[in-house]
Amino acid sequence: MITEIYDRPGKPLMQNSQHVVIIGAGIIGAASAFQLLEAGQRVTLIEPGVPGDEQASSYGNAGWLSSHSVLPPASPGVWMQVPKWLADPLGPLAVRWKYFPKALPWLVRYLAAAWTYPQVERTAQALRSLLKDAATLHQTMAERAGVADLIERRGLLHAFLSRTHFEQDAKAWAIRKKEGIQWQELDAPTLHALEPDLDPRYTFGVLVPETGSCRNPGAYTAALVRHAQSRGATVLQTQATGFRIEEGRLKAVLTSQGEVLCDRAVIAAGARAKALALAAGDWVSLESERGYHAVLTSPKAFARVPTMFADCKVIVNTMEQGLRVAGQVEIAAADDIPDWRRAEILRAQLMTLYPGLPRDSGADQFKLWMGRRPSTPDGLPCLGLATGSRDIVHAYGHGHVGLVSSARTGRLVAQLATGQKPEISLKPFSPQRFQSGFNN
Repeated sequence: MITEIYDRPGKPLMQNSQHVVIIGAGIIGAASAFQLLEAGQRVTLIEPGVPGDEQASSYGNAGWLSSHSVLPPASPGVWMQVPKWLADPLGPLAVRWKYFPKALPWLVRYLAAAWTYPQVERTAQALRSLLKDAATLHQTMAERAGVADLIERRGLLHAFLSRTHFEQDAKAWAIRKKEGIQWQELDAPTLHALEPDLDPRYTFGVLVPETGSCRNPGAYTAALVRHAQSRGATVLQTQATGFRIEEGRLKAVLTSQGEVLCDRAVIAAGARAKALALAAGDWVSLESERGYHAVLTSPKAFARVPTMFADCKVIVNTMEQGLRVAGQVEIAAADDIPDWRRAEILRAQLMTLYPGLPRDSGADQFKLWMGRRPSTPDGLPCLGLATGSRDIVHAYGHGHVGLVSSARTGRLVAQLATGQKPEISLKPFSPQRFQSGFNN
């Protein structure tokens, strides 16, 4: 069966309008649809699930619009922690033993990408260009989509046990400062005036004012898709399987229900983008980096400002669903069953961070979740044109910065798909950067 999408009546299109198929309706696909429609293009979103629903990585993240998240996931010397990762299946970062042989090439690249501080600084410079002004860009999109209340501008807080603990991370903050990121340092009285429910063992804080947060990332994603539909976009609930390319030109996206004829395509399929990238002529190093969260649905204490706790590497955010604690990194096969013990650890940590939470909060008051981050080993997404056809745009692999980076990523996708010069350099994000060397 061949599916062809026609213009919808009453929707203004540019004279040179093209039909762009976006594979994936997560936050990257939704933001791309928003910007392509702004550019006067016809849009079809292909998504096997319900946009913004619980199956999507976009649904379960911590809601941080952290324009200061410019450091790669690894750091110099982190290789010394590898034995600990393998020995502790419930640690903050774990690798399932049975998956270790398959993940090993990705893990080697992960360590090598941040072997020295000059490498880290280059990554920070690239990510800063992608993340800068993110909160403002999201605010604009949310207002246009009718959900301005989902974006908040209270800044983001880092909580430390002491100033000494903050100073132990001085190199990372110096790199942020070099990229123009500013922050406010809070002593204990100021910190607890801002966060009165916070455990008193935290005596030093860092507030980053330029940032923001999202009160419900799943609802935000769904709202952007609904907005796209109101402007003429079509959503097809099916699975994309590949492309029909003839003499370097894209003719159609292949799906489990047949072909979708189009002029351009965007791969925004998150953790499942690797096979589509290969079908477009590019091998990429991409892993499913699983993360967990726990939500206390009726909290008696809460975070006034979304907070990252430096000692236990978790983020707490008061959201529409309740008090969410998110974290944990688990390298495993995408379809492996969740290890809910990891979410239980988050639940237990949450109870120690805010003493006002009742210790008798039962499991029935918590909602647990597991999702799959699409992660490259160097912490940089894949953004650029495909080797097999310049009619195909790569837009995936955003790892821990998917939500915050989605607003500018959507702009870049629209620029690439319409032949404009991208507003930032895309060289660091080249999908072809993994072509040499070993594969996984």
